[in-house]
Amino acid sequence: MKKILNSRKRWLMFGVVVGAVVFLGAVVFWKTHNTSSVNMAKVSALKPLVAVETVQRQDMLSRIVLSGQTVAAAQIDIAPKYKGYVTQVAVELGQAVTAGQVLVVQDTLDIELSIAQTTAAIQQASAETTETQATYAADYQKAEANYERNLANYHRYQSLHTSGAISREALDTVRQQMINAKSALEALQKQAMESGIPAVLAIKQAALSKARYNLEALEKQYKDRILRAPRDGIISYRQVEDGAFVKAGQKLLTVVDNSSSYIECQVSEQNAAQIRTGMQVKMTIDSLGQEYPGTIIYVSPASDAKAQAFTVRLALTPGEPAIRSGMFAHADITGLLRPQTLFVAKTAVLEKNGKKYVFVINDDNQAKQRLVTTGQRNDDSVEILTGINEGERVAVSNIARLKQDTVVEVEGRGTSL
Repeated sequence: MKKILNSRKRWLMFGVVVGAVVFLGAVVFWKTHNTSSVNMAKVSALKPLVAVETVQRQDMLSRIVLSGQTVAAAQIDIAPKYKGYVTQVAVELGQAVTAGQVLVVQDTLDIELSIAQTTAAIQQASAETTETQATYAADYQKAEANYERNLANYHRYQSLHTSGAISREALDTVRQQMINAKSALEALQKQAMESGIPAVLAIKQAALSKARYNLEALEKQYKDRILRAPRDGIISYRQVEDGAFVKAGQKLLTVVDNSSSYIECQVSEQNAAQIRTGMQVKMTIDSLGQEYPGTIIYVSPASDAKAQAFTVRLALTPGEPAIRSGMFAHADITGLLRPQTLFVAKTAVLEKNGKKYVFVINDDNQAKQRLVTTGQRNDDSVEILTGINEGERVAVSNIARLKQDTVVEVEGRGTSL
């Protein structure tokens, strides 16, 4: 009997323990399930937080970076036109020169002798021309007088022959003398050129002109052997000494004019379309650490075939001796991409399967997906050609979480672009 009671007690205690375990398990399960459901409800109730912008029609601008190197107003290489020995180098490296100043002198002795010889030839040709002109004039007057005398004599002999005073033979002799005098005069008259000058004189005048042309050519060669500064500047290159033999076209000196400076930049096709001559720009020269005012004076009408870019030239304010050719300079300018157009932030545009979309947030804060077509772009924005209207709000953040009709929480107030 005692054993039975002990056995019942053990089973009762076992049942109590099992019941407690089951109860505790149920409590834990209920709490866990209830917390998960609450969290799920909270998650389902959470709305995506997005920033929006109200689209307005306005000028779309772009930032253009100009960078390039300074270029001197002029950089001119000095080279001889003719080969020969150098008798004098009149400048030193770094020396300032003025326009017309003698830089290099070549040997001119041979040219001087040729000039003297040609001058003598001109004097001779001039004398021969004068002599020929005088001789021709005398011969013409003599022939003309001879013809008139023989013509008058012939007329007189005709009258005598008519009266029977002379024979026919005597008349024929006088007639032949008249014809000979006439032929001599006509020979001189036929020498006249179209200008009215007789050929014998034209030949002498042509020889005189030729000699004068030769003299001009020699004097030009003489001047070309004296190399002068083409403009004010500084000698930046010198590679010649007295007594050196130089070839035609050999670079001897370089004259650099820094009285005014330019900057040449390369820009893309899109940027070139926004740049106009006359635009004012402040260029920073890195090595000098200063800004200098400049003006755009040239935009190339065609792109460079190799660089696939357009050249832009700016003129810096003259009179800055610190600016030297080859210094690096840069500037940022603002260009007009499109006047009075609609555009949104780049982050607002979503691309799927080659098509572009934005999410328009309506008055109920619902996201409406819109198919759009885009146009110009700058660093921050994209032009919208079709798909949205002025005044609508467009989501610009967190768009990856948006779907059609998603209700969103708008971050602050929508700002205008």
